[in-house]
Amino acid sequence: MAEDKLAHITHDFLGSAHVFASAIENVVESRLLREVAGKQLTLSQFRLLKLVAMTDARTISDVGLFLGVSNAAASKAVDKLVRRKLLRRKEGRPDRREIRLSLTESSKRLLAAYELKKQRKLAEVFRGFAGDELKRTAHLLDRLSAQLVDHRTHNEVCLQCGIYFRNQCLVRKLLQRECFYRRNRIQLKRSQHVSLQVASGNGSRIA
Repeated sequence: MAEDKLAHITHDFLGSAHVFASAIENVVESRLLREVAGKQLTLSQFRLLKLVAMTDARTISDVGLFLGVSNAAASKAVDKLVRRKLLRRKEGRPDRREIRLSLTESSKRLLAAYELKKQRKLAEVFRGFAGDELKRTAHLLDRLSAQLVDHRTHNEVCLQCGIYFRNQCLVRKLLQRECFYRRNRIQLKRSQHVSLQVASGNGSRIA
């Protein structure tokens, strides 16, 4: 009987969390984006710009790892933003195969305008809630998110903390380990370093 009650409470809580997440996407993200950029920018394209602006993701491989898509799909998404002069692509140094991504002045202005509208909207929405109440709720949601990640068999998940209102990685903070994105990015950088050493004729020096 107690298990049935807990299951009911759990389902009710998850339903509320899903509705809240949908409200954030539809009101805070999609609607504010339309006010700033009209219909010229999709939500996924906007998130890609935020990814470049707020995280250390700078290459096509980084974009693919972070968003969980293939390098080909990531490259197409980047190409569209480059053509619209919202992203810059530049060959990396010393490895020209590495494409460096950066924001343009246009995309910086767009993100700044969005951030200003977002802060005003959030201040309006949360005006009636006490700061301590919001902190307790945020802490509970973080613990639940970390618990869900910790119960995955291979933990192959990135919560995309860098583009959702914060800079700190939740997995690293609460679970004391690197998330899927950062772990794969470290491995990618190591393999690229080894390739560079081999290409330059120094492969025999690698420990």
